[in-house]
Amino acid sequence: MDIVGLIPSFGGVIWTLGAFILALLIIVAVHEYGHYIVGRWTGIHAEVFSLGFGPVLWSGFDKRGTRWQIAALPLGGYVRFMGDADAASGKDGDAIEAMSARDRRATMHGAPLWARALTVAAGPAFNFALSIIVFAAILLFRGTASEPLTIAEVLPLPGPAQELRAGDEILAIEGTPTPAFEEFDAFVAGLPRVEALSYTVLRDGAEQVVRAPFPYPPLVAGLTPDSAAMDAGMQVGDVIVAIDGEPVVAFEDLREKVGASDGKPLLLDVWSDGNVRQVTLVPRSVDLPADDGGFETRWLIGISGGLMFEPATERPGVFEAVGYGAERTVFVVKSSISGLYHMIAGQISSCNLRGPIGIAQTSGAAASQGWTSFIWFIAVLSTAVGLLNLFPIPVLDGGHLVFHAFEAVIGRPPSDRALRILMAIGLAAILGLMVFALSNDLFCP
Repeated sequence: MDIVGLIPSFGGVIWTLGAFILALLIIVAVHEYGHYIVGRWTGIHAEVFSLGFGPVLWSGFDKRGTRWQIAALPLGGYVRFMGDADAASGKDGDAIEAMSARDRRATMHGAPLWARALTVAAGPAFNFALSIIVFAAILLFRGTASEPLTIAEVLPLPGPAQELRAGDEILAIEGTPTPAFEEFDAFVAGLPRVEALSYTVLRDGAEQVVRAPFPYPPLVAGLTPDSAAMDAGMQVGDVIVAIDGEPVVAFEDLREKVGASDGKPLLLDVWSDGNVRQVTLVPRSVDLPADDGGFETRWLIGISGGLMFEPATERPGVFEAVGYGAERTVFVVKSSISGLYHMIAGQISSCNLRGPIGIAQTSGAAASQGWTSFIWFIAVLSTAVGLLNLFPIPVLDGGHLVFHAFEAVIGRPPSDRALRILMAIGLAAILGLMVFALSNDLFCP
């Protein structure tokens, strides 16, 4: 594969790398700060807090004697506590032996088991907390659809005249009363897929019947990073009016035609700002989480739909937003674990595991769609980083927690020699995983 062809231009390279580095620095900073602050709270002294590895670009000391630094390679970070021999918290036995009992208590290896375990677990916990806060903040910013369903803004669409207006309360469609918004999608699924439907609205205190397009037209409301639609230059706000010459009036029409394409090229007539252009897309096979916890393979072009209008919104409560954030974070965790299991079992393609190039491309594409999309991506990636660090692999936080669990059960930690061997095995496993993910970036479609 031509690696240069992965990114179309030098400007694209700078944009992609910038977005990737920014996302990674935020996630790493939160993760390492979790280790640092909980270690400080539990009496363990941090000597170095580093964002990045390699040559130090900037450093400074705080009043507690911790050196804060930024290093040249922004692909991670670490906190080195007193008594650590390296960034992976290897034990500096000679230095610890020479310490007083008071100083030894301030080391990671001389602190009580509960303090060490909390400090180690804090990194992933802070990643999950970041995800919950971001998801909750986005919901608070966007709001939830008000009840009754009210139009805030009508979007421009081709086709029959749009008779809905801002401020209309939608009472019924095709004579059937509209349900609560959380049930609206199921309600729309039962409507006839025709160009125009009758809407009963409350306008200026009086009921009126007006004509307007299908509630979910074939509108591009969102684009999936690294998808066929994004690669073809489609934009949010585009409307697909025909596929292979056949008119489509509902987003579900589009979904069905793409799903039945079997990966064959599709010719799309795309309306935008009064003009129609033709775009040829080749749907891509994608493994998606299913409702039963498994995965299903579908043909997709990377477009998400939306309503033909912007609904009026109301701000949810803080507890509702936090609950939503926790729900989304748990969903990412479950989907990731399920995806890994199905890859190991050979039920879905191992190409679903992406490395730094794939993540960088996705971060750049997310940033190109606006700050909301980029922040959402950071929340998803933060959850993935927190989950990865909990895997029971030596070198990772999960491996250290396994060592602490062993100590809690047996009454003593593993020997220094056993730890060195296990850490070497863990490092080899992580490097092997990174090489495998990088090969996916280069050779998977």
